[in-house]
Amino acid sequence: MDPQFWHQRWQRKEIGFHLEHPNPRLLQHWRALRLAAGARVLVPLCGKSEDLAWLAREGYRVLGVELSPIAVAEFFAEHGLQPQRQCRGPFESLAAGNIELLCGDFFTLDREIAGPVAAVYDRAALVALPPPLRERYAQLLAALLSPGTELLLVTFDYPQAQMQGPPFAVGLEQVRELYAERFSIDQLAGEDILDAEPRFRERGLTELREYVYLLRRL
Repeated sequence: MDPQFWHQRWQRKEIGFHLEHPNPRLLQHWRALRLAAGARVLVPLCGKSEDLAWLAREGYRVLGVELSPIAVAEFFAEHGLQPQRQCRGPFESLAAGNIELLCGDFFTLDREIAGPVAAVYDRAALVALPPPLRERYAQLLAALLSPGTELLLVTFDYPQAQMQGPPFAVGLEQVRELYAERFSIDQLAGEDILDAEPRFRERGLTELREYVYLLRRL
């Protein structure tokens, strides 16, 4: 997907995907990872998610990666933080407390820039990518992570013909195709959420399921 698409979404404030509170799936399932206090968590395509702040309050060190400088600036402004800025390769790094956001293209991230991470939280990254980019994304995650690193993944599944993404439909078979060679996959939850998401019904969906997976790098 053309990066300009996301720049325009943020410029126009077309950010219906943004929640004003931590994602309920994060609150329900994060403890399944059993991370030590102070562990470093990577959050790809993070926007200005409240999940970043929640993870930081829980005592984790957070590394978010986000394309839009508007999203990054708004995150720090809305939380009353004055970040320190520096260049890190192709990224601009903004950091305050135990939160660092890398502003730039996630697909240019490498191990040297990312550093060691103990876990990944993906609530909005995989489902934001069209099919041609998903394999690249999964390969890059595998390259960034050491064996044993865990990933909490949240996806949506619906009849793709009924709605143009994002968010795109990503079912269990797609998750297996993308990750099974490099990760173990455990499904933690799956439920119909269409009644709780009327905006998707308005876009033409007749069914919408949300799934939560715990993946572990092999």
